[in-house]
Amino acid sequence: MEVAYARPDRQIVIAVELAEGSTASEAIRRSAITEHFGELASGEHAVGIFGKVINDPEHRVLKAGERVELYRPLLIDPKSQRLARARKA
Repeated sequence: MEVAYARPDRQIVIAVELAEGSTASEAIRRSAITEHFGELASGEHAVGIFGKVINDPEHRVLKAGERVELYRPLLIDPKSQRLARARKA
């Protein structure tokens, strides 16, 4: 399993070994990724697997080879940003 997080200035993917039946939250804890990125310590970030957000990482059991991803909050709504660009054009 892998746990991944990216900022514009830095990215990290941490490999973790987990027992069968482990959850996404367990993978995050075992990776100790919060030691590399302090902003993750609050726990207020979206969690996904291969680009798809999961609603309950505490109960989402992982399958072999899945990558758990932590997502930064959006700074601007993508729809609003596209609309603003379209109005400029």
